[in-house]
Amino acid sequence: MVLPIGPLMIEHRLIERMISVMGRELERIRKDGTANPKFIDTATNFIRIYADQCHHGKEEKILFRDLQKKKLKPNDKRIMDELIQEHVLGRKLTGGLVAAKERYEAGDKAALDTIIDIMQQLVDFYPKHIEKEDKVFFKSAMTYFDKAEKDAMLEEEYELDKRFIHVVYRNIVSQAEQAFK
Repeated sequence: MVLPIGPLMIEHRLIERMISVMGRELERIRKDGTANPKFIDTATNFIRIYADQCHHGKEEKILFRDLQKKKLKPNDKRIMDELIQEHVLGRKLTGGLVAAKERYEAGDKAALDTIIDIMQQLVDFYPKHIEKEDKVFFKSAMTYFDKAEKDAMLEEEYELDKRFIHVVYRNIVSQAEQAFK
């Protein structure tokens, strides 16, 4: 049996790949002194859609929800609360990067420093966040569930994935309709 955390850990590997690309782009920005708004759009879209809505959505709407029904050990509760706050931080940083990119595109030269700062924070943040989930929290979290509960969570994750792809592409079509009236 695959534990419900299996898909979450697989998703972590893809997030790590994007964060690695962001790290290389950050080095290029520092070297060249220019930002690539299209790359920032790609990276922030990935973080917002895949890392946050899909991946963090599963953690918050399934795993954390079900854990909140359990009597957690104080350390497990503390770590879960930290992870939730880290998700909020990730959203805040991503929104700040989008805003800085928009200022940069509008000609605000100081926005480049903000882009560098926020990208560095994201590149530093995600590996630590993922390591905390993979190596500390997930294994402990699974001890609170029996096989039937784990199977139910896994099925719910698969259902969320199936629905999620439709939501993503509905949004893409809606955005295209708005852009090309």
